[in-house]
Amino acid sequence: MKFTKIIEKIKIYPILIVILGVLTSCGNSKFFDPPDLRKIPGNAKEKREKNLREGKGFRINNMIGNKGGVGSFEFASSNEMWRASLELLDFTPLQNVDYSGGIIVTDWFSENDDDESIKITIRFLSNEIRADGLKVIIHKKVCKKIDNCIIKKIDSTLGQEIKLAILKKASIIKEDELIKDPDYKEGRGNQE
Repeated sequence: MKFTKIIEKIKIYPILIVILGVLTSCGNSKFFDPPDLRKIPGNAKEKREKNLREGKGFRINNMIGNKGGVGSFEFASSNEMWRASLELLDFTPLQNVDYSGGIIVTDWFSENDDDESIKITIRFLSNEIRADGLKVIIHKKVCKKIDNCIIKKIDSTLGQEIKLAILKKASIIKEDELIKDPDYKEGRGNQE
């Protein structure tokens, strides 16, 4: 039995050797171009600048400054709506907080009734402080027994009240930032 396993392993090795040979073959390779040491600056800062000019590196500022692209989002600390929502929901446990996905979901919670609990979901549709920039969804869970629960999305004034409270708080945060820093831009802080 052991002998057959050894033979099977031996059959794989020639395939691996051929693959490695192809990947590391001699000649003019696209994967490795040996550097000419006479053309490389001695100073580390000059090396970095040369690599960046040649496209061999990246800068964090270039990644952040990319507006509208995939994965392009601004930091949560400079978004007033995001900050206001987190401050408003600080009394409840959070289940999912994803800034790049634009969603905050609380865990199930109740103030005093063990049979009924609610979950709040906030979806951010825009970074701007405006009524259609976010959507508040409330689910209610009613449990008769531990394994017998009914979950329903509810349309109540609570969702509108939360939305209004977030908008008011976000406006206050933005106003405070404008007083502190006159160059403050919406959603960007003083990063420019």
